[in-house]
Amino acid sequence: MLNQHMNIVALDIGDVHTGIARCDALGMFATPYKTIPSKELLAWLVEFFTVHGDVPYTFVIGYPRTMRNTASEQTNKITALHQQLIARFPQTQWVLWDERLTSKEAKKIASKNIRLDKNYEHAVSAAIILQAYLEHVRFKQQHIDKTG
Repeated sequence: MLNQHMNIVALDIGDVHTGIARCDALGMFATPYKTIPSKELLAWLVEFFTVHGDVPYTFVIGYPRTMRNTASEQTNKITALHQQLIARFPQTQWVLWDERLTSKEAKKIASKNIRLDKNYEHAVSAAIILQAYLEHVRFKQQHIDKTG
């Protein structure tokens, strides 16, 4: 199971910017990678799959829900984009992951680190999303291993 999760990338997609994070080879730690303009996301993905197309990847997409766990306008945008990505890149596993409070956490981290520019906050948000996903996968795998 671990080999399936070695190639995981997270996207924190906003109206203007998309933060990107990736994990280490063991699937243990998420690292902020970069921030791109959201309007360039599809072109970035095409380039990404041109380079890495022979390797299976999982993409974790931040899924914005309100604090009351209801859909918002942004939720609907991400849901529609998720469907487009599945259709455009069917060889890839696309996972929606709850992103509530990640932007707030990223701002807190960025405010403590003067070297981080404003755009890098989006990549930090993606890393927070990815780290939560990785921990979930590890917990689930440990449970399966214990129960056989």
